Amino acid sequence: MPEIQGLPPRRARQKAPPRKRPRRILRLFLLLLGVVIVTLGWYLGYLYNKAVDNIEKIADPTPSVSSLPPEGLAREKPIGMLVLGLDTRAEIGGMNTDVMMAAVFNPQSKTATVVSIPRDSDLNLPGYKSQKANAFYAGFLSTARSKEKLQGDQARKYATEHMKEMISKFLEVPIDYAIIVDFQGFVDVIDALGGINVYVDQDMRYWDHADGTDINLKKGNQTLNGEEALGFVRYRKSRDNLTRESSDFERNERQDRVLAAILDKLKSLGSVTRIGSLMDAAGNNIKSDMPEVQINNFIRTYFGITPKNVRFIALTGEWRSPFVHLDQEKLAEAKRALQEELQPDGRPVAPVATVEPASAETADSAK
Repeated sequence: MPEIQGLPPRRARQKAPPRKRPRRILRLFLLLLGVVIVTLGWYLGYLYNKAVDNIEKIADPTPSVSSLPPEGLAREKPIGMLVLGLDTRAEIGGMNTDVMMAAVFNPQSKTATVVSIPRDSDLNLPGYKSQKANAFYAGFLSTARSKEKLQGDQARKYATEHMKEMISKFLEVPIDYAIIVDFQGFVDVIDALGGINVYVDQDMRYWDHADGTDINLKKGNQTLNGEEALGFVRYRKSRDNLTRESSDFERNERQDRVLAAILDKLKSLGSVTRIGSLMDAAGNNIKSDMPEVQINNFIRTYFGITPKNVRFIALTGEWRSPFVHLDQEKLAEAKRALQEELQPDGRPVAPVATVEPASAETADSAK
């Protein structure tokens, strides 16, 4: 059959020259991959250095606690911890601990129990004066400065040690460390997370020009920034009866809800660009008597802990001015729960989530 004019012979059509474009694409892909790896390596190095710097800011700098025996590390033994939210606003000059939580973490079960103590509680503890629980830290600080002639970090360490000792006696569990977070630290951490998702259980309206407070929240599921979340956990009084007032017990429930929301956000934090800001927020506003080696070990041990593994118990009671008189059955329940976390194997985790940010129905039914 004759060849059709204008077309090359069949043999020439059967063997086309090899294309070089895929090789060029492969080279470009490898080049881009190399850039990504180098950039990621630089960023991880940056985050590592930032983490080291901020952990140094948080940790106890005392040389005597710079090291720990292996059996004392968080991965080997349950850790008791006291968390104090300190009202350090310059406008009012106060040092009251408006948030008080005691927690025990167990490394075997990867669980924790957190007990919230109402700020106006009468601890009714032998050897301690009868006053609102949130006033003790400021009192210990005053004693450190006036009687012990201590200043700065030494005065704060004195007050912290006495708070740990008192709460340890009150709840009948060992308290190994304390973490102190001021109001600005709370705001900065939540802003660094990009806000938190919580259910606001009621309309809240209150303002005070003296200390700059301005709480204006609506009932419903909300994404709160740092200032809004601070108002959410602090809200008690209304202004001009515009909204319903709130009790200390409801405040404690909100604190637990916000803590669960923070844990949930940390677990699902998708943007690595926020990590550096989160580290800075923590380093600038959180202080602890935990040594650096223990902080590192604690983070590695409990990294990724989920809200369902954290049990929250808010102490309740009856308001009889000027104190909240605690419900002794609820206090006994909290003590048993903390003791359970201290067991070598920890506690069993329920197959269903027992601790989640409250839904509309559960929050309303708790009133």
